[in-house]
Amino acid sequence: MYPSEYLYSKEHEWILVEGDTCTLGITSYAQSELGEVVFVELPEVGASFNSEDEIGSIESVKAVAEIYTPLSGEIVEVNSDLEDAPEVVNDDPHIEGWLVKIKMTDPSQLEDLMDAEAYQEMVDEAS
Repeated sequence: MYPSEYLYSKEHEWILVEGDTCTLGITSYAQSELGEVVFVELPEVGASFNSEDEIGSIESVKAVAEIYTPLSGEIVEVNSDLEDAPEVVNDDPHIEGWLVKIKMTDPSQLEDLMDAEAYQEMVDEAS
């Protein structure tokens, strides 16, 4: 089961809301589909994005997947540990494998995300 305190996008990203800042990562389903992660490209701190913009990519031995932000805002922190240890995304995608922190500019966009139960149903239907 997916962490219930998170929200989820159709693109298999999770969001943890902490005030006006959100932590973003990919779900365990997404990382299992990718396989062994070998490289993570993240945006610069201070960069601003609109909802559904591509903010980086994750490269695995099988494919390269784009990372999209479901929220508009400014990148306030990136997980620089992933530069030297991208495999953390495979080992712990929901905690240590977080990607970026975003200061939201439009909290109403959270309403477009799924709770854990709805996300689980989407994944089950895809399987």
